[in-house]
Amino acid sequence: MTADVSEVPPDGEADASAAPPTDPDRATAAVPDPEPPRPGELPLAVLVDYDGTIATTDVGDVLMAAFIPGAWEAAAAAYDAGRAGSRSLMTLEMAVCRAGREEMLELALRQPHDPTFAALVARARAAGAAVEVVSDGFGFYVRPNLERLGVGDVTIVTNDVVWRSGRPEMVFPNGHPACFVCGTCKRRRVLAHKAVGRRVVFVGDGHSDRYAAGYADVVFAKGSLVGLCEANGWAYRPWATFRDVDTWLAGVVDAWRRDPAALPAPVRRPYYCGPEVWGPGRTDPP
Repeated sequence: MTADVSEVPPDGEADASAAPPTDPDRATAAVPDPEPPRPGELPLAVLVDYDGTIATTDVGDVLMAAFIPGAWEAAAAAYDAGRAGSRSLMTLEMAVCRAGREEMLELALRQPHDPTFAALVARARAAGAAVEVVSDGFGFYVRPNLERLGVGDVTIVTNDVVWRSGRPEMVFPNGHPACFVCGTCKRRRVLAHKAVGRRVVFVGDGHSDRYAAGYADVVFAKGSLVGLCEANGWAYRPWATFRDVDTWLAGVVDAWRRDPAALPAPVRRPYYCGPEVWGPGRTDPP
């Protein structure tokens, strides 16, 4: 029998600081498991994708097009079709990349971002809800771009790139301990917040977001995530900018302040991905 996600605790324990690295040769550490909500805090977690979501372009794709030979495109197409995992794809991409951190970061910092994300963060924090960026991208440019939006202190759960002897190398501090399909296991973060008593809202746009949307209680979807939700029969809310999410959250906060039981209903689904479904040790989905 397939296990129900509401009955299974998150996998493993993370015990390292999430502080950003101070030099390109040292990777960001794993993000610790979340603390439970304290009395008076809205027991809600808002988990948000980055590429194509907070950044309105896919920053990783922009960097690949600019700095990596065309050989990566076939592997990227296999990933988009669901035949390859993101961890193997990003490892391949960095293996053929010859660009330095500063030139890649300079291009990443020029990408457009949704300025309404900051207002969503402020509203969630005022109510005591958790807000995290959960990204399965290259990672190293996320915090600098969030700082430009004024929310650089938001918890970021992502991968990282280190430059050793001038060569980039992918590292995956927030991956699953037994399933290696994704770099960052978004599923684990959703389940970690559920395990400490929060409802989980996920906001995303693309293929890597299916592994969070399959477990979240509320899903905001646009782009290819819409089709993935519809194909799997998952309820979702369409969105265009974070103003849409912020408007919804304002209603949730008002209702919760009138009645603490007025929260989004928990969603109970069987496992959708991971070793419980397709066995341990996988690097590509079935």
